[in-house]
Amino acid sequence: MIFQNKTLECSDCGTGFTFSASEQKFFHSNGFHSEPKRCPACREKRSHNTLPAGNDTDVSDDVAARTPEIPAETVGDFESFGLRPNVLAGVRLSGYTVPTPIQSKAMPHVLAGRDVIGLAQTGTGKTAAFVLPMLNSLEAHRHGNIRGLVISPTRELAEQTNESFASLGRRTGIRSISLYGGVGMFQQMRNLRDGVDVAVACPGRLLDHVWQGSIDLSNVEMLVIDEADRMFDMGFLPDIQNILRCLPQKKQILLFSATMPDDVRQLVQTYLHEPITVQIGHVAPASSVTQSFYPVRQYLKSALLLDLLRQVETSSVVVFTRTKHRAERVAEQLKNSGFKVVSLQGNLAQSRRQAAIDSFRRGKVKILVATDIASRGIDVLRISHVINFDMPDTTDAYTHRIGRTGRIDQTGEAYTFICPEDAEMVHAIERMLGKKVERRILDGFNYDVEAPKTEKTRRPVSGNRIGGRASAARTSNSRVPYNRAPRAIFSKTKTTQRNSTQLSS
Repeated sequence: MIFQNKTLECSDCGTGFTFSASEQKFFHSNGFHSEPKRCPACREKRSHNTLPAGNDTDVSDDVAARTPEIPAETVGDFESFGLRPNVLAGVRLSGYTVPTPIQSKAMPHVLAGRDVIGLAQTGTGKTAAFVLPMLNSLEAHRHGNIRGLVISPTRELAEQTNESFASLGRRTGIRSISLYGGVGMFQQMRNLRDGVDVAVACPGRLLDHVWQGSIDLSNVEMLVIDEADRMFDMGFLPDIQNILRCLPQKKQILLFSATMPDDVRQLVQTYLHEPITVQIGHVAPASSVTQSFYPVRQYLKSALLLDLLRQVETSSVVVFTRTKHRAERVAEQLKNSGFKVVSLQGNLAQSRRQAAIDSFRRGKVKILVATDIASRGIDVLRISHVINFDMPDTTDAYTHRIGRTGRIDQTGEAYTFICPEDAEMVHAIERMLGKKVERRILDGFNYDVEAPKTEKTRRPVSGNRIGGRASAARTSNSRVPYNRAPRAIFSKTKTTQRNSTQLSS
């Protein structure tokens, strides 16, 4: 999404004020989808005059932007949390008036010192749900050492969380730092020596500092494990366990996750003390995402993707592949076909990763081809379509992928290419959803093309082709021309003109 400076009218004094692009980016990344109603001067004035809970009536527009499935009684105002004046000032200076449902439900328990499990999809405002209570606790009695620790799965998410601490804590004097790999450690060490109160870190780089002796975690009072399910999908469970061994036994732990796989449950049972569980909606894809399955043979995936992108009107698209090699090759083919596209995968240097994300976020390119690991933490609200070029390995991964679209008050479309060998995962996804997913056949696409001769005569030995890694069974299937959807898992479908023409709506 491209943010540009805009002029708004203050509801208190009536003067015009600038809502800058950087403020808009921060505003959206924290789950607040309305705009500030007061100019900075009026916000400043109000920050010194705390209103009694419930007296601020200027919230109707903000309430309308909240998730409609959450009961109205869960939405109060920030004054009702009893935040310290300097923390509340940061909230008001940022233009926030009404908490999101995850903030409204989780923050009272966090402020009371309880361990909390927060189950919510990306884009629900969960970052502020732990940033504000941590600021409130640390500002009460500062010691000049690290007492708050946030563990994030990706560099991008760590940086965004650090920005939230800086903005919401601008009046508190709380100092935070982001620690992640891909950049040198020396400057991070210098900043740590200068004294920080909060560290927002990726697991690997945090352990590097622990082993180098450049960070002291012995005073940590509050630990946040953010996006825990994706953290474990990325193989960080041993690192998380090593980090937990470095922390004091007495501490408050907050764990946020979109799903609850077995690894997350095990961690909860081992380390959290009588946690309160706060769940927003269902641990399943958001209802704002329309899902469709496209039956296709492996060797026709690339052609189907090209035709689909040519027919569908999109604003921004994320295409998911299973491997980094596939991501590179799919992106290359899309570029050769005239699309503006970037790829995002684990081998990229930090500078190239950031450049790819920035070009996609700003709308310079419309298509991002990514692997599951590389995509986590991308903060782009207005993704219109997600296309699963390859079926994910788990239902949790499916939920995370399609959750990149349809965020907050937006709607989105999720298309998944399914092959006969995906039958087991297709059934697992439909069991999770509790319903059948609509099968679509793209109007005008030629499904009668036979498999290339190279695939008929020998078994592929790698997954580097865009068509993908094939099993022996898949190779034998490729000898049969694809004249119709395979009956085993693609039956009882109906193709209509609406299926292709309504994709742009």
